[in-house]
Amino acid sequence: MREWCDSQKKSSGNVEKLLQERIENANPRRELTTEETKRLNKLEGIADKLKCGENVQNRQLQTWLSEEEYEQLEYAWQEQLELREELKDKPSDLKRYEDKLKQATFYYNRAEGYSSKGKHSTAKKFYDKSESLCEDALEILQEILHHDGSLRVWFDRDISFEVGGDLSADIVSLPRLVTSRSHEKLSDDSRLTSKQSVKLAVVERAMHNIGRDVAPAPKDDVSKLDKFLNTDD
Repeated sequence: MREWCDSQKKSSGNVEKLLQERIENANPRRELTTEETKRLNKLEGIADKLKCGENVQNRQLQTWLSEEEYEQLEYAWQEQLELREELKDKPSDLKRYEDKLKQATFYYNRAEGYSSKGKHSTAKKFYDKSESLCEDALEILQEILHHDGSLRVWFDRDISFEVGGDLSADIVSLPRLVTSRSHEKLSDDSRLTSKQSVKLAVVERAMHNIGRDVAPAPKDDVSKLDKFLNTDD
């Protein structure tokens, strides 16, 4: 486990180092007091544990984070919980597409089963049925995105209906919803992040702020740092 953690830290270390150098040059750290040094060391240890996937108790975070920083952690996680609730309530138009894709997958799996048993003529019938349902699903997809382009956020990939694109009426290339458990799903909702990552982001910000002016870092750097810190290892 520790070896895996070390390799993960090494692979991301160069990117993190360059980003931190830019931020520190813009807002250098003053000489720390003994208490600040102790707090920084404790937070660094906590960050290392979080990066390795180890559990860190909330009472430990409360001890070494300021009251305001701990409130930020609670607020960020509450946002994540609300987003997860929102994803449970899919728009009805998406349900139409999802149901059609499930039917297509069912017939495709039946076809694969018959094919593996050498029953190729029967398998072809199920493949043909699956393809027909995929075509129906693609039509539904075009229809719902034409009427409401904001629904694209619910899918696991970029969607383009242009000729020559990756999208076609087959089981593999049809987009999945970010809530799907399909093995063909390419990605989860980019807005979702784990509780471990939420904790790490807050701890990293707290570490950065120790011994620095209250003035925030340049907006672009903060945005990049947030993106980096909220990326799961």
